[in-house]
Amino acid sequence: MSDHSEAPVAPVEAYEPPYYVAVFTTVRTQDQSGYSETNARMEDLVKDVPGFLGMDHAQTPGGLGITVGYFRDADALTEWRSNAEHRAAQKRGQAEWYQSYTLHVAKVERSHGFRRA
Repeated sequence: MSDHSEAPVAPVEAYEPPYYVAVFTTVRTQDQSGYSETNARMEDLVKDVPGFLGMDHAQTPGGLGITVGYFRDADALTEWRSNAEHRAAQKRGQAEWYQSYTLHVAKVERSHGFRRA
């Protein structure tokens, strides 16, 4: 969602399954007025959802953006999806910021990670 160049680069840790992921893939429009502020607000707001586990972001040089949100259970994901501020941001995104997007929601059945010592 946002530029995290100042933050340490590390993926969200592997959690004990099952849990859920929401994969949001976007291509943005040229006019991004207000996007950064709204994006920062959404990142703060989702952290208050009980069961939110974390978020990963990636952006290609060609403009494809990918955000993966991790949620402990379907109820947490539903709470985020139903949040009034989030819904308003979605509508503004469709009207102003996104050329196109896809959303994929999946239940994670296997998860592991690696970190070099």
